[in-house]
Amino acid sequence: MFFGHSPALWRQFPQLVPGVLVIGNIHPNVDVQLEPWHARARERLASGPESELAEVSAWRRAYAQMGLKPTQYRSAAEALLRRFRREGDLPRLHPLVDLGNAVSLAFALPVAIFDLAGVDSHLEVRHAAGGEEHTGFSGETERAEPGEVIFADAADHAHARRWTFRQSRRSTVTADTHEVLIVAEGLHPTAGVDVPALIEALAGGLATLWGAPRHRAVLTATAPRLEFEA
Repeated sequence: MFFGHSPALWRQFPQLVPGVLVIGNIHPNVDVQLEPWHARARERLASGPESELAEVSAWRRAYAQMGLKPTQYRSAAEALLRRFRREGDLPRLHPLVDLGNAVSLAFALPVAIFDLAGVDSHLEVRHAAGGEEHTGFSGETERAEPGEVIFADAADHAHARRWTFRQSRRSTVTADTHEVLIVAEGLHPTAGVDVPALIEALAGGLATLWGAPRHRAVLTATAPRLEFEA
């Protein structure tokens, strides 16, 4: 298998910094500690709304560049921070998802987790040709619009739409998930420091609960792909 971003996407967003982890032996029978990450998020939000954070502002500019209204289509990190600021917590879903969400809050960066059992051959972040199939959380089928940024596999399943806006049910983490691909992406000026720091922190949390990740990488335009055995 492999994960990467298309050359066209790198040309459009040369400031992109993606970090990737692959880990197996996932199960839900662990006790994950979220409060340290939540405390860091609260500290950052105390200085102002999430929309003013550099990490979130960069994603807003990217969405505007893609022709999307940033207040209608929010990056996954902004949506989490917005909910966390309003409610003071997030729903518990699965220990792995809860950890990913908590780290996303702390770093104000989107963290996507894909169950590799639902991915066909590879996952590439690219512009949609149009018509790629996306399965919503309620089971409904959507079709990607031409040009929108999607996470696509070899069977043209869109595992996420509008880049980090909405993930597909096809590769959502469940109690039966065993192996996952984790992707964090930054576009802000210090992403070259912050994304590796996020990957390092998340890898440490994963190792404590499920063992060390099998693969980890920070990708670049000259080394845009992580290849791995699933």
